[in-house]
Amino acid sequence: MVDKSSSNAYWKANISTIKIYLVIWFMCSFGFGILLRPLISGIKIGGTDLGFWFAQQGAVLVFLVLIFAYAARMNKLDREHGVEE
Repeated sequence: MVDKSSSNAYWKANISTIKIYLVIWFMCSFGFGILLRPLISGIKIGGTDLGFWFAQQGAVLVFLVLIFAYAARMNKLDREHGVEE
């Protein structure tokens, strides 16, 4: 059985990880694709401006990377706190 302080530390680390990944996801999808698009429109990537690229495929690619990074981070966190499957 896992004690309460270890459980609290696990969930604190879990929530912190989720918050960080949500901020990254928000910045890449909404921030770069919509809010900051006028600022980054002069940068060209793949024949189009960077804001359009983030809105059309960059945010999706970042989201996929975040899924695998989150899974790897949670596996490591599970091992550290002794709750792995």
